[in-house]
Amino acid sequence: MRRRDRHMAEASARATLRAGLPDRYLTPDDIAELFEVPKETVYQWRKKRIGPPGFRVGKHIRYDPAAVQRW
Repeated sequence: MRRRDRHMAEASARATLRAGLPDRYLTPDDIAELFEVPKETVYQWRKKRIGPPGFRVGKHIRYDPAAVQRW
């Protein structure tokens, strides 16, 4: 594969990956504001596994907006 073609293929793959990702993931503060509950409630939901599904990015908890909407 020529260098230019490979570069175009890689750029296309990156664009495809980005198209499926949200612009911004939500924080526990965002979730608390959205559901009008204290932030501590959001942490308790996570601990009891009854709240919206979240994930860790390093030491930070984040939520996918689509998953929160489904919840």
